[in-house]
Amino acid sequence: MRTNELMLYKNMDFGEILQDMTFLMDNYDNEYYNQEDLRGLLFECINELLEISVSHGFEGNLWHTYLTFLLASDENAYSTSCEIVGTVEGSINEIALHDFMVFKELFDYDFRPMMNVLNADCMSILMEYKNVNEGSKVFNKRVRDRICDLSRALGSAATAEGFKERLTQFYKEFGVGKLGLHKAFRVEHPQEGSAEIVPITNIAHVHLDDLIGYETAKKKLIDNTKAFVEGKQANNCLLYGDAGTGKSSSIKAILNQYYNQGLRMIEVYKHQFQDLNDVIAQIKNRNYKFIIYMDDLSFEEFEIEYKYLKAVIEGGLEKKPNNVLIYATSNRRHLIRESFKDKADRDEDMHTNDTVQEKLSLVARFGVTIYYGAPSKKEFQQIVKELAKSNHIEMPEEELLLEANKWELSHGGLSGRTAQQFIDYLLGREE
Repeated sequence: MRTNELMLYKNMDFGEILQDMTFLMDNYDNEYYNQEDLRGLLFECINELLEISVSHGFEGNLWHTYLTFLLASDENAYSTSCEIVGTVEGSINEIALHDFMVFKELFDYDFRPMMNVLNADCMSILMEYKNVNEGSKVFNKRVRDRICDLSRALGSAATAEGFKERLTQFYKEFGVGKLGLHKAFRVEHPQEGSAEIVPITNIAHVHLDDLIGYETAKKKLIDNTKAFVEGKQANNCLLYGDAGTGKSSSIKAILNQYYNQGLRMIEVYKHQFQDLNDVIAQIKNRNYKFIIYMDDLSFEEFEIEYKYLKAVIEGGLEKKPNNVLIYATSNRRHLIRESFKDKADRDEDMHTNDTVQEKLSLVARFGVTIYYGAPSKKEFQQIVKELAKSNHIEMPEEELLLEANKWELSHGGLSGRTAQQFIDYLLGREE
């Protein structure tokens, strides 16, 4: 096998299995190697293939899905050029075609002689693998389906040119690597390492229609996000208001609505603000639109992390990239607590007013602010009725609203969250 000739797809994550399998393909019948050692290496590869496949939910021909996973995940000069855009021009196409010829040979490889020589007939199970019960593992089913579909398409390609065409179309439709395959991410910071963007595999499939009411607020959020994904001017956005009113749910719903148009979201916590520049450096040259999401954003008067945020939004030496916006939710309109001491100190220190204004100016860095207020009694009851209907709860309306009123009095007051918790309570009582 000519895997040593690969030029673009060279240093791939999870590529160790490919290296070992290539060695076996070239040497399984070589008399200079101990057959038991070769057999042991084959079963190590089988074990690793199974671990990757089960953790990602792959099924079918696991050798093909593994190779497809490598191709869909590897961020190189060709794959990143094709994401969103599709077919590109230039000599890189010839280099890519050369690599795809190698992968076509790997896809078409006949394992039967190796299985016979190394007495490994059980390997045939991997060629028609049926996945375990989906309830026993947590994996991203959307990613699983895309990899398995692409695997079948690549396996049916008659030529390297057809192989290249199918894979390039995949890059155009879904992107490449973790940023292409996944929609949401968090930031991790290994010790003595730079900030790392890590996929979140289990995302709530909430939609804006699920959020009852707040039509004006939702429209402002949609308009701003739609302009952003279309490459038009858009603003950083702050959603503020009472707890449990759907601020966070609205942002999750926006991600689900515009993911297929290249929108991605990275959740960043307050203690990670010093990593913001590092995170932005990793995403600024990619063909996606990124929302950096900060949930429940607020600062006590002694906290200074807001200075990192202000520098990133506006005022740093390097301009914030056009493919990055910041969306935040908060229960506070001004984000930073302004104490009575701040006001009293103005009479004692002529410079204190500057300090107070610096704190309060953070909210001005968000060009769009959207208010989510607690619902009225009538609006709360309407939310309960709509949620009960969508969840197929059959209960006389008078009894439903009476029970909902009792629930909200002892469970947090009037809010969409309280209404949802009440509906969850009713669903849990059903036999």
